[in-house]
Order: sequence, then C-alpha cells, then structure tokens
Amino acid sequence: MRLICLLACLATAWPASAAEYHPLSPAPAPGLAPDNWLLHDAARNRLILYLPGYHAPAHVYYQWVRLRAGQPLRVSFAAQPGLSVFIDNKLLFRAGKANSYIIDLAKELSGPAVKTHLLAVWQPEGYPALGSFTVVAPTAGPVGKAPARAELPVAQPTPARRQLGALQSQSLLLGLLLVGLLYGTVRSAYPAGLTNVLQVSDVFGATSNPQTFLVRPAFTLLNLVLVVLFSLSLALLLTALHTDFSSLPLVKQLLKVPESATLSKIGLYTGLIIGFIISKLLLVEGLSYVFDLRPLATVHYREFLRTTLVMGLLVPIALFLFLSLNAYWPPIVGVANGFVLIMLTVTVLRVAQTLHQRASLLNLHLFAYLCATEILPLAVLLKLIVFTSPL
Repeated sequence: MRLICLLACLATAWPASAAEYHPLSPAPAPGLAPDNWLLHDAARNRLILYLPGYHAPAHVYYQWVRLRAGQPLRVSFAAQPGLSVFIDNKLLFRAGKANSYIIDLAKELSGPAVKTHLLAVWQPEGYPALGSFTVVAPTAGPVGKAPARAELPVAQPTPARRQLGALQSQSLLLGLLLVGLLYGTVRSAYPAGLTNVLQVSDVFGATSNPQTFLVRPAFTLLNLVLVVLFSLSLALLLTALHTDFSSLPLVKQLLKVPESATLSKIGLYTGLIIGFIISKLLLVEGLSYVFDLRPLATVHYREFLRTTLVMGLLVPIALFLFLSLNAYWPPIVGVANGFVLIMLTVTVLRVAQTLHQRASLLNLHLFAYLCATEILPLAVLLKLIVFTSPL
C-alpha cells in the first residue's frame, strides 16, 4: 500500500518538474563568421546557408549579427564600386571606388539592449568578396561618434591595405626590372635571331611576300624564351590591374590563392598565359582539320605567335606607365585595360589579314574557321581580363 502511494506522488510531481525545463537555443555568435553567410531562397522566401562549393556566386549575401549601440563592431573588407552594406534593410555604406574599407556596423543603432540584426552585402555588378570581411580588433581608446551628415557615409582605407599596396608595387617594380634584364640578356645572346622574330615592319606591313618567320619552326629555343618573357610581363600587368580576385569570380572559384600573395598571383597568371599560347596550337590544328583548311594551320599559328611577341614588347612600357601614374592619375587603369584590349584585337586582325592573303575571307569555311579560332577566344579573354568590373 505504501509503494502505491509513493508511485502516485511521483506521478503527480513529474509533470511539474518536466514543465520547468526549457532548453535554450544557442545565441548567435558575436561578430562575423566566415561560414555563416546566407542566401535568399526566392522560391520558399527564406534564408538558407550559403555553401561556396555548392551554390553559385550571388550578388547579395546575408548574415545575422548581434549588435548594441555604443559598442562598435568594426569590419574591414575589400569592395568594388557600387558595393552596398545594409543593416535591417537600412543603407549603411556604399563604395564609390575599388578600395579596402573599415566601417562600424553599430554606428546607426540606438538603444542599450543587445539585439540580433540582419546584415546584407550587395554588389549589383559582380560578386562581393566575402573572404575579405574580417572583424577589426577594438582599440584601447574610446571611439568618437562621427557627426551626422546628409550624404552617404564613406569609410576610409585601412592602413594595413595601404602597406600591402606599397609592398605589391615594390614586387611589381622588381618584376618589371627582371623582365627588362632578361630582354637585354636575350638581345645580347641572340642578336640576329631576335631581329628576325621581332620585325615590326613585317608585322604591320602590307606585303604579300612570305616572311622568314612564317616558314621557320614555331617552337625554337628563342621563341620559347620570348613566350615566357611575354607571359611574365603580361602577368605583371594583370596583377597590377586586378589587385584581388573579387573581379574575377571564375578564377576565384576554381583556384584558391590568397589576396596578399602577389608572387603566387604572378605565377598563376604566367602559367595561364603560357598554357593558352601552347593550347592555341592544338585548337588551330584541330579546327583546321574540321574545316578542311590544313594548309593554313601552320601559317596561322606562326602569325599569331609572331604578332603576340611583337605586341609583347609594349607590355613592359604599359606596366611602367601604370605603376608611375596610378597614384596620381586614376584614369590610367582604363588606359591600361584599353591597351590589353588593343593588343588582343590587333593580334586577331593581323591573323585575319595573313589568312586573307592566302584565301579569301569570303570563303564561308575560312570565315567560320576564323570565328572559331580567333573571334570566340577573343570574346572570352576580353570578358575575363578586360570587361570584368566597371572602372
């Protein structure tokens, strides 16, 4: 009887004790988490976790952050023109030019309570560089409040990024000096051969006589050395133009290269350019067989190689002007991009002229062959390395 009473008392006390236990969900971590970015699922109207290897790059990303007025949360990031930062759908910052910035996410907040706010990063043309968003350690002194202004707040470049830019400029200048020394060494070792290869009058002349370069083998030791020098000089120029891979989303998704590794980026660009020049031979040989134009394949590739090497002599000059005027004349960026555009276009036009001297471009097979081997690769290259972001 006593056992039955004891069990009855336990049964009446159990629901009360169970009702008092409420497991709490973990609070959002303070600051920014590199793996907590969210995407908007338009079909279900909800935010989902962004997985870099699974989801395609998006123009806008979200993240829940815990903020309180009076406790600054300073975030540094790299931004392209037009990048905007929102807190609870309220515009906090907009980038006027490509640079690195530091902003305080809690600057416009009011109220002493710690609340969870929705951070949104939007890049209308391109993709935000999420890997560059980091929390800046708080300083020892008090943070002053900026005066209210009518215009949009513009953050200042970080000192660390300025130092990084100086180090990158020094690396590019050393690379430019190395390219000049190597060109001088090749000029001393192969004076006659270099004169035959880099014959500017033959490239831009209108003569229909076969030049010496077009009847010699394409891959000689001198030509290979010149290809490496051209690739290195163009890699230096591209590294100077694209200070980070945020404007090259395809390269950034395929290859993981730190933004601060200047030498790694130079080596990456050099390898890609050399690979493109060599693979161009396979493309020309394959498509010439498809379009039944095998007699033109050899002349086509040799003309492409010669024009590329001749135009490559101007790349160190363009790089030198870019490094000299970049800090004083911002339009030099557009001039350098225009130079790359002209260099690629002139190469295509010269190849078309050489092929037209041997077979009329009115031939449908030859025109289609030229579009497949030159026009289409030109459009891809221009999209990847020239028209990547607004200037």
